[in-house]
Amino acid sequence: MTKGFFNVPMPVNEPVLSYAPGSRERSLLKEAISTAYAEQVDIPMYIGGREVRTGKKAEIRPPHNLQHVIGWYHQGDKSHVQEAIDAALAAKEAWEALAWEQRAAIFLKAADLIAGPYRYKINAATMLGQSKNAYQAEIDSACELIDFLRFNVKCMTEIYAQQPPISPVGIWNRLEQRPLEGFVFALTPFNFTAISGNLPSSAALMGNVVVWKPSNAQIFSARVIMEAFMEAGLPAGVINLVYVSGPDAGEVIFNHPDFAGIHFTGSTAVFQNIWKTIGNNIHKYKSYPRIVGETGGKDYILVHGSADVKVAATAIVRGAFEYQGQKCSAASRVYVAESVWPAIKELIQKDLKSLKMGPVEDFSNFINAVIDEKAFDKLSKAIDEAKADTSLEVIAGGNYDKSKGYFIEPTVIVTKDPYYITMCEELFGPVLTVHVYKDEEFEKTLEVVDKTSIYALTGAVIANDRYVIEKATYALRNSAGNFYINDKCTGAVVGQQPFGGSRGSGTNDKAGSIVNLLRWVSPRAIKETLSPAKDYRYPFHEED
Repeated sequence: MTKGFFNVPMPVNEPVLSYAPGSRERSLLKEAISTAYAEQVDIPMYIGGREVRTGKKAEIRPPHNLQHVIGWYHQGDKSHVQEAIDAALAAKEAWEALAWEQRAAIFLKAADLIAGPYRYKINAATMLGQSKNAYQAEIDSACELIDFLRFNVKCMTEIYAQQPPISPVGIWNRLEQRPLEGFVFALTPFNFTAISGNLPSSAALMGNVVVWKPSNAQIFSARVIMEAFMEAGLPAGVINLVYVSGPDAGEVIFNHPDFAGIHFTGSTAVFQNIWKTIGNNIHKYKSYPRIVGETGGKDYILVHGSADVKVAATAIVRGAFEYQGQKCSAASRVYVAESVWPAIKELIQKDLKSLKMGPVEDFSNFINAVIDEKAFDKLSKAIDEAKADTSLEVIAGGNYDKSKGYFIEPTVIVTKDPYYITMCEELFGPVLTVHVYKDEEFEKTLEVVDKTSIYALTGAVIANDRYVIEKATYALRNSAGNFYINDKCTGAVVGQQPFGGSRGSGTNDKAGSIVNLLRWVSPRAIKETLSPAKDYRYPFHEED
C-alpha cells in the first residue's frame, strides 16, 4: 500500500495464465467459446445508461470462420452521436464533482471483475471477434486491460499529489487538476481490446465524460468491456458507446462547441485528417481540444554480427507473426548482418514450418486469420507482387486462402534494396521483409533504419557487443518511442514500458502513464493569502 492520504492498492501486473492442457483456465475458456458461438448475441449501443437498439443490424462473423454468425450489432447514425454527446454533458457535473476515491473505486472494481468472472467471457469474445489465439487474448483483453485500470488509478493519485513545493508564511499555494471543459471522444482500434477499454476509461477516470466509438471489428468484445464497467457502478452517461460510421461521428463531434479532446488509436492517415479537421474548426470550440493519438508503425529489428542467432531468430518470428503481425508494434522490416544471416535464415524457416495456422478454437494454432477481407486483399496483393519481382526472394510462406477465413501464411521476403516498398510502407499483417547488409556497413545501416520510414513507434537491436548496443541506442533515439535490446519489438507491459511513438506514429503520450493522464486534466493554480495586505504602500515609499 502507498502511504499517506493518497492510499490506494499498490498495483502489480496481472499474472498471465498458461492455458496449458488440463488446466482449469483452459477448460473455462473453451466453455466460454462454446457459449459465445451458441448465443448469437444481440448487441445494443449504450447511451446515457440505456440500451439503444435501432433495428438496423449488422452481422458479426469470426474472421477465421466466415460461415458462422456469432451476433449482430445495432447500427446508429448522426442522431445517436448527438444523443451520446447530450447524455455525456448531462452526466458531467455530477461525475466531475464525485470524489476521486469514488471514481477510482469504480475502475478498480472493473479490473477485479475482468480478472475474475469476466476473464473468460472477454477473452472468448476477443478470440472470436478479432481472431486472437488464447495466449494473445489473455495478455491483451484480460491482463493488459486489468493493468491499465489499476495502474491508471495509481498514476491519478500521483498527479493529484503533485503540489507547489513552497507556500511562504501567510500564503497557501495549491494545485487543482480539473477535468476538461466539455466531452472527450474515444476512437478505438480493432487489434487490442485493452486499448479499446483504456482510451475511454483513462479520460473518464480523470473526471471527464466520453463518447466512445469502437472499430466495427471490435464491437463483439467492446460490449463486454461496457458490461463490466456498468456492473462496476459506472454512472449513466459517463461513457457512451455508439456504433456509427466515422464520417457521421466526425461531422457531429468535430463541429460541437463542447468537443474537448480526442483519444485515438488507428491509422496515421485518419489521425492526420482528424487533426486537420480540428484545426479548421478551432474557432468553434470553447477551448483548444486535446489531441492524443497512437497511429501507424513500420517497426524494425536490427541484427548485428555479434548477435546470438537463436535470440535473433526468436525475436523475429515472435515480433513479426504473433497476432498475424496486426500489432502496432509488430516487426515488419528486419536488417541482418551478412555473417549471421545463413544461420538465422535456417532457424526462421524451421520455426515457420512448425507453426500451425487455423481457427482460434484449436489451441495448437499459432497463426489465425487477419481481421477482414480488405486486409486480406491488401496483403495478398503485396505477396503476389513480391513473388513476381525477380529481384526479391520469398523464403517462407507466400500462400493465402479466404474460402473459410482470411488466412495469410507468415511470409518472409528478402530484398537487396533497403528501400523496397515493403521495407517502407505499413502492411499490418504477417508479411516480413528482410534486408541483409554487409557487416562493415553497420553504421550506414543505422542511417538507413532511421531514415527509411515516416514512423517511429518501436524498434529493436540484437547484439552482444556493448559498444554496438550503445551506438545503436543513440543513433536510433528518434526512430522509436519504445526501443528494445536483445528482444522482440513488441510486448510493452503497463507499468514497465509506457507505450507510444512519435514522428508519424503519434503524439507519444505514453499509454498507462502519468504522461497520458495529464492530457485529460487542466490545472488550476490557487493562491490563498492567509494574512492579506491592508495598505497599498510598500516599504520603499517611506521617507528617509
